[in-house]
This record gives sequence, C-alpha cells and structure tokens, in this order.
Amino acid sequence: MNYFNLYAISPIDGRYGKEILELKNIFSEYAFLKFRIIIEIRWLQKLFSIPEIVEINMFNYSDHKILNKIIKNFDYNDVNQIKILEKITRHDIKALEYFLKNKILYKVFHTSILSFIHFSCTSEDVNNLAYANMINTMRTKLLIPYWEKIIFTMQNMAINYKNISMMARTHGQPAISTTLGKEISNFYYRLYRQLLQLKKIKILGKINGAIGNCNAHLISYPILNWYYISKEFVNSFNIDWNYCTTQIEPHDYISEILSCIVRFNIILINFNQDIWKYISLKYFKQKNNIGESGSSTMPHKINPIDFEKSEGNLGLSNTMMNYMISKLPISRWQRDLTDSTVLRNFGSAMSYAIISYKSLLLGLNKITVNYHVIQKDLHYKWELLSEPIQIIMKKYGIHNSYETLKLLSKGKNINSMLIHQYIDTLKIPKREKIRLKTLTTQTYIGNAIRITKKIYNKII
Repeated sequence: MNYFNLYAISPIDGRYGKEILELKNIFSEYAFLKFRIIIEIRWLQKLFSIPEIVEINMFNYSDHKILNKIIKNFDYNDVNQIKILEKITRHDIKALEYFLKNKILYKVFHTSILSFIHFSCTSEDVNNLAYANMINTMRTKLLIPYWEKIIFTMQNMAINYKNISMMARTHGQPAISTTLGKEISNFYYRLYRQLLQLKKIKILGKINGAIGNCNAHLISYPILNWYYISKEFVNSFNIDWNYCTTQIEPHDYISEILSCIVRFNIILINFNQDIWKYISLKYFKQKNNIGESGSSTMPHKINPIDFEKSEGNLGLSNTMMNYMISKLPISRWQRDLTDSTVLRNFGSAMSYAIISYKSLLLGLNKITVNYHVIQKDLHYKWELLSEPIQIIMKKYGIHNSYETLKLLSKGKNINSMLIHQYIDTLKIPKREKIRLKTLTTQTYIGNAIRITKKIYNKII
C-alpha cells in the first residue's frame, strides 16, 4: 500500500483500493473528464458533417484525425491543464471548453472551428451523455459480468448439492426437510430475475440545449432538423434518445438501474446471512489458509469474514443508492445543481457493491459442505415427519389430526419407533401405513430435486 492509500480518508481508495481498480477507469475524475472530452469532440465532428453549416464545412479527414488524437492521447497533463483553468472559471465544463480551444488552436489551421466548440450546448448536454456512457460501460463491462459470475457460482453449488437433504427452518425452528441445492436455487433464481431486468433498462441521453427546446440550435440554423440530428447523435453512443426534457435528462433511468442493483444487493444480503448461519451450524466447513488468524485471542477460530465483509459493503452501497433513487429524479423547475454532487458519488456506491461481490465470491470459494453434520441433524429430528402423517390422516377424514400430532410431537424427543407405533394405531389403509413408515427425514423432500433441476435447465 503506497503513501497515498495510507492517507486516503475513504477505505474505497485506501484499504480496498486494489479491489476497485476497474472502476477507476469509469468513475474517477480523470475518467469523467475524458468521457466529457469525447462528447465535446464527437459533437464538433457531428457539426462538421452537416453541409448546411457552411462556416466549418472546409474541414477534412486530417482535421478529424487531429481531433481523434486529442481523445486518444488524453492524459494526466491534460487533466492538470483543465484543473488549472477550473480554478479560474469555477466551472468544470467551461474549463474543459477553454482547454479544447487552446488544444485545437495549435493543431488546426482553420480557427473558425473554435466558436463551434460546445456549440448550442448547455453543460448538461455534455454531462448527461458522459454519465450515460459511464453507466453503460459499467453495466456492460463490470456489473453484468459480476452478476453472471455470482449466479453461475450459486448455480453450480445448487446442482452439485441437489441430492443433499437438509432440515429446513422457519422462524429459526426445525420445520420439514428440503435439499441444500434447492435452498441455494431460491437465491440464484431471484438474482437471475434481477439480471434480466437490468439488461432491459434503456439508458437515455439528450442534447437539446438550455431548457430542452433546442432554442439555440434553431435560432442559429432554423432550416436544420435538429430533432433528427440530436437523436442521431445520442444514438451513436448506443444510448436511447430522450426528446422531452428540461435542462437535464431527468435521471429516471438511473433510478431504475439503481433500484435493480439495490434489489440484487438485498437478495445477496439475505444469502450472506443464510450462509453465515449455515457455517455457524457447521453445515459448511471453511478452509483454513496458512497464516490467517480468525481472532486476536482465540487461535482456534475461523471466522466467516468474507461473508461479513460482503454483507457490510452491500449495506453501504444500498444506503447510498437508495438516497440517489429518491433524489435524482427531483430537480427544481428546469434545473438545479443538487444532482451534480450526488451523481459524482455514483462510483462510490458502485465501489462498495463491487467490493462486496468480490468478497462473496472469495468466501464461496473457501467453503465445502459438511455432509456428516447435515445428515446427523436430520437423523435425530423424526418430529419433522409429523406433517406427512397428519396430512394423510386428514385425507381419510380423521378429525383433530393436527391437534393429535401436536400433542405427540411438540417439545418431545421423538424417534422412529414412536412414530411407527403411532402410525400403526391409525385407521388408514395398510398401503398408506407402509408409505408413511418408509418415509424418512432424508426422503420427505417433496419436489426439491425436481425444482433444482428445472431452474438449472431454465437458466443454463
């Protein structure tokens, strides 16, 4: 860990800095500036391509190459120049505009180009498209791959554990039998539904001026179809065009994406907690890596730290995202600036999520099923069979079946002999008695295996 990391206030850039390196190329200040440079230059190039804008139609292929190089060679020195200008302007987009003018002035012969930098744009025309590209990149290159990896890992666990019978617990108390594979299937199927939702959400963008009506565009070139030009430009980034906005793109799609992430994270919090409890029951064994300490005073301990770390960071991520969900769609009249500082924390919220995903995957890689303990737990829980006995009694019209079984099983030590003796006293067909006597806590699992296979085949 270098000097800067040690003095970082946020653990995102300090302790966990190495875990979120992928995000720095998307949500850092450097990345944000580069995405905005791309928008400014691509808009300028778009204007070049419009024959009716005769003032700049002398530009050629070599001029385009120069502009493309500004994007390609954008580096720390460029950022530093922009930041120096921003100290004077106290406006980040204006500083970026001046930077581009200075950069182009020394590279392009036709100085008339300078007045067309940021032409007819408001800051939010640039910012909203930069964020749209950042979020699109994040979703495609990071979020979906991590979600798919988590789902795939759980899917493999579920299919591998499909035949392992396990005691289910409702309200923390013994209920009936299920399988370990089916209980894991419950989680990854829920996660899969959120993945499908995430992929469907359309990312929106706009480039229509100070209040969304293309006023500046139309006053300068009234004969042009700015409706079509704006749509074509936004679509060129693989972004859907939002043609009805104020000064800002209203951020509804961002709230939709964040809501989906929050739901995914909530499911993972639930999963982390359940795995934590199964480890506590010794249903899973944890690998003891050489050199690791579970406690500063108790050398025998191996703590489920990866799942705890994952749960904690998911909570932090959701707290930030939930605020953004309710805040971002609200803007006073045609625009206020409160969304700007909130949006700058999108990367922080995502960082906590990515840290949690990595920690969860690490934890899952370090546990193995403790089959012996799971089966031992089931073996001594014959009272779990009170449900099938009383339901057969009901089938044949035996009154008070629930109450009778309740007296027999509640709070008592029940074994196979007691259960079989009770079955023999029932006035039900002999074949039903045989069926009930052949039942064990390992076999009374309903459709658990079938459900596990069906979900696996549906998603694979």
